[in-house]
Amino acid sequence: MLLSIPRITWKAIRRYSTKTSLLQSTRISPTLEKKLERISEQHDSLLYQLSNNQLNPTDLATASKKLSDLTTTKSLFDDWRKCTQDLSDLQDLLAVQDQEDDMLELAKEEYEDIMSRIGVIEKDLIYELAPKDAADDASAILEIRSGAGGDEASLFSSDMARMYERFAQLKKWKWELLSKSEDVGGKGLKDITVNISGRNVFGLLKYESGVHRVQRVPATESQGRIHTSTITVAMLPQPTEVDVQIRDSDLKIDLYRASGAGGQHVNTTDSAVRMTHIPTGLVVSMQDERSQHKNKAKALKVLRAKIFELEREKTQSARRDSRNKQIGTGDRSEKIRTYNFPQNRVTDHRINLTVYELEHILSGDGLENIIEPLQEYYLSQSLLDE
Repeated sequence: MLLSIPRITWKAIRRYSTKTSLLQSTRISPTLEKKLERISEQHDSLLYQLSNNQLNPTDLATASKKLSDLTTTKSLFDDWRKCTQDLSDLQDLLAVQDQEDDMLELAKEEYEDIMSRIGVIEKDLIYELAPKDAADDASAILEIRSGAGGDEASLFSSDMARMYERFAQLKKWKWELLSKSEDVGGKGLKDITVNISGRNVFGLLKYESGVHRVQRVPATESQGRIHTSTITVAMLPQPTEVDVQIRDSDLKIDLYRASGAGGQHVNTTDSAVRMTHIPTGLVVSMQDERSQHKNKAKALKVLRAKIFELEREKTQSARRDSRNKQIGTGDRSEKIRTYNFPQNRVTDHRINLTVYELEHILSGDGLENIIEPLQEYYLSQSLLDE
């Protein structure tokens, strides 16, 4: 949650009422509050001008759209101010020293209710104010690759793929396998590439990119020693053909015979495709399909996503560099998260978040308990860049 609600006794409430403000854990800083006040004043001014026909006909459409854009923020800010005023009134009530215990108990309940409402409002305000990433609504291409740790890394790659697939099912997104490479035993994955289609896929999963570390005792470990393995996750927004246009002259396409499991036909025909984008040097290989044309189509989809992400990173570099002074980039070169099985612990190192529900998270059902705090923190930080 954006705002944690302190558990308090009636003595604690009385102490708050005499020594400090009840609203001490708000995320609305004085600077942000001033910005919200300016937005509120701008909203009221536009509303007055529109209501009293003070605008030229040529300005009406622009003003109406601007008013519509500001309305939700204005409403949320009004609710926030009302809640903070309610807290102030509660503080005045508690300042009276001869309150009965039952009155203080009611005050405690009201305090917790108001703080809970403030937490929800603040979360919504940050979502409204944060700079919008045009790629957030897009579908995404997920790549998982095993890193250090041999078989254990491959097994963990498989675990992570199941986690994301289950999360996609819960969100009613479409999961389309593009390619995968299994390890020798067939239990783990060396790498897997998936297209996840749906609304706001990239917006929810973009902070999953990076190095994920697992600490656990392998089934083959007779001494009970904990092994550490890593995998890399890349989440790429899926652009349309309009977003990224690739000329045939910019492509070098090599055909070759597929290797590994896949049946006699796959391994005896030149159906595998290696596609190189000459201007950027990006390379994508695809061999899972029997059809050369299908492998080309899949390779082009992944290549288009990689080019789009490359251009997107360039345009956002200034904002990202500012934000990275406080948090990581989230790219695949950084260790972003640790999954510790003996302690049932998952730690996200970018925001120092630790939760003790590893199985719940790896099942996909609890992944949002990690994603939401990450998303809220990154959005909060983005407000500092403006």
